[in-house]
Amino acid sequence: MGINEIKKRAVFLDRDGVLNKAVIRAGKPYPPAGIKDVEIYAGVEEGLTRLRQAGYLLIVVTNQPDVARGSQTRQNVEAIHDYMKGILPIDDFMVCFHDDRDQCRCRKPAPGLLLEAAKRENINLASSYMVGDRWRDVEAGQRAGCKSIFIDYGYSETQPKAPDFHVTSFSEAVEIILDEKKS
Repeated sequence: MGINEIKKRAVFLDRDGVLNKAVIRAGKPYPPAGIKDVEIYAGVEEGLTRLRQAGYLLIVVTNQPDVARGSQTRQNVEAIHDYMKGILPIDDFMVCFHDDRDQCRCRKPAPGLLLEAAKRENINLASSYMVGDRWRDVEAGQRAGCKSIFIDYGYSETQPKAPDFHVTSFSEAVEIILDEKKS
């Protein structure tokens, strides 16, 4: 990397609850079981296209602990990602297949996935955003040095501490990012 090389900006995106609807059980979000269960939110494709046109890399960073727990297969998760890549303008999917007990560096709220992407893609984290619907997403973004945007669906679980922005839809998150770019 040359000294004058300009660092890229990225929007890091959680998958379930940001791009596609999470399955809600007892007030908590869960991932879809397979491709047939994936329902992309209205406005996501348009929002991603606008972010890409504004010069942002679009990188999904997702925890998929059901693989470690044995209730989901890695192949099924990857099939969902292949399906999503075919219909959405996503640059990359970065996945943590671990559970909390593994104490890895990639499972959000740890910032490992974001830091790895930043190193690989020459991303300026301070000019980037993490968009998520859970406290783990917000904290991972904060720990990586990104601005954090929390999409609040009112889940019955721990809420994030001090996200930079608090919204109720992906479309609102896109508008914030594009408005901030103008200033």
